[in-house]
Amino acid sequence: MVGKFLFDGPEDAPVTILLAHGAGAPMDSASLTATAKELAAAGFRIARFEFGYMAARRSGARKPPPRAETLNPEYRAAVADLGAKGTLVIGGKSMGGRVASMVADELHAEGKVAGLICLGYPFHPPAKPEQLRTRHLAELQTPTLICQGTRDEFGTREEVQGYTLSDQIEFLWLEDGDHDLKPRKSISGFSAADHLKTLADAVTRWTGGLVH
Repeated sequence: MVGKFLFDGPEDAPVTILLAHGAGAPMDSASLTATAKELAAAGFRIARFEFGYMAARRSGARKPPPRAETLNPEYRAAVADLGAKGTLVIGGKSMGGRVASMVADELHAEGKVAGLICLGYPFHPPAKPEQLRTRHLAELQTPTLICQGTRDEFGTREEVQGYTLSDQIEFLWLEDGDHDLKPRKSISGFSAADHLKTLADAVTRWTGGLVH
């Protein structure tokens, strides 16, 4: 931990990826930690941070997640505080990725970020497919990679195929993955480690196409 960031990967990596956590789990959750370690092993500099409400829980405060859009200023502040050198990609797990997606175009237009990565985008609340969170995604100008499990209860492959989304968005579909991208090996034949390796390979390929 350095200041408010949790770092993995080489300090001199050409690409830094800033990740925020999901609504209910901290930046050092098992899922986000495993993803960060895999991406770091692939040569990326990974920086994780927490929104204020989650950081407050560490000192005993029982704060619920606020509305996602109210966290936009905190994400912008994290980008500024990080001061990444080289190429910066922003994103996060679930709500963290959603917040990043709401500030991405502004930061991309300013030349501060090169791309956006969402790990399990929450397209709608579970069991409420009519409550879509996709309006801004239709006009997104930032190069985007969404890594989604095919059985994610926040947006399955079948559901997402019917949405109107920007052509800047590329998908990595992970077979039988849930909201944490984890498959059931007995059903899919894949392990969580298999999917993390696929994710890291996809991120490596995708970032190679970003302008440096």
